[in-house]
Amino acid sequence: MVNYLILSISILLAVVGQLLMKKGMMAFGAFPVSKLLQNIIPMFMNPYVFFGFASFGLSSIFWLVVLSRLPLSLVYPMVSVAYVLVAFASMIFFREQISLIRWAGILVIVFGVFLISRS
Repeated sequence: MVNYLILSISILLAVVGQLLMKKGMMAFGAFPVSKLLQNIIPMFMNPYVFFGFASFGLSSIFWLVVLSRLPLSLVYPMVSVAYVLVAFASMIFFREQISLIRWAGILVIVFGVFLISRS
């Protein structure tokens, strides 16, 4: 049970990290890849981006603990729950529209995670 709690913490921290990084990058708008190097320092100076990376890094540390305890073939598919959580959070926090085909994909992911968790 503790192993799945650690897995859940890893997933939630990854989701929070993604949401924070998205929030921070909204301040920059879209820019070409060729401008990435000139924007790298300002990006990390943005507190949302900085703490997003910190959250994602902390998620990676918990993930290492998970990898030491559970089979990769079981836990890696479970990470796809993050896709579902990010989709819902993006809809709530960023007012993103989720199309019917995306909802169908989300349902497939949820069903797949359910099947794997039963094994």
